[in-house]
Amino acid sequence: MGIIFKKLNRFLLILILMGTGIIAERVGLIEYVIDPNEYPFIIIFFWQHLILVVYSMAIATIIGLAVGIILTRKRFKKIAGVVMYIISLGQTIPSLAVLALAMSFLGIGTKPAIFALIIYSILPIARNTLAGIIAVPPYLVNAAKGMGMPAWRILLEIELPNATSVILTGFRVAMIINIGTAALAFLIGAGGLGDLIFSGISLMRTEQLLAGAIPVTFMALVADFLCEILGLLIVSKGLRLASEH
Repeated sequence: MGIIFKKLNRFLLILILMGTGIIAERVGLIEYVIDPNEYPFIIIFFWQHLILVVYSMAIATIIGLAVGIILTRKRFKKIAGVVMYIISLGQTIPSLAVLALAMSFLGIGTKPAIFALIIYSILPIARNTLAGIIAVPPYLVNAAKGMGMPAWRILLEIELPNATSVILTGFRVAMIINIGTAALAFLIGAGGLGDLIFSGISLMRTEQLLAGAIPVTFMALVADFLCEILGLLIVSKGLRLASEH
């Protein structure tokens, strides 16, 4: 049965790709993308979008990991709920409002866009870091303490390795949110693929809209796949097998 399902999935994938190609041809997407007057701009917008995502995710990951780790320490556990509530407020505000607020004190361009994306990306990373470390079996930590391991070694060698799978899940969620939200950066002058999407909507040009929307989707799918590969590389096989059962 497994072989039949694999072949069926491949067949469906081929059908989807063929259907996508036919639709792209009919709406003029292929002609638009290969137009020498247009594709240089598509590449520029793609790189602008990628830069926004990379910079904001790098900063959000550092902050999210730091916050999650700090809140698992004994002296800060009491305020963990309050801090996480404050961080979660960033995602309760509509993305356009966050961009507008960032623009009000950082001006227009890349800086406010990256700031807004950081606000939107911190919560899943911080929350999963906190949950992952808390979920580490206490007997592992107690055994490490009994062996005389200092707190920093317990964190690096016991807690973080056992929480990596959960942390990666939060990172993956943050990445997908970030890539999608980055399309709105165009509205405050930061460029990106949102330029093509919103211009296509305004001009009622389907091919231009798709030239921006499809790369965003592709970027999200590739990011999700790379997170899966990263999990296979840094999460030990024993922990992966344990999580499957």
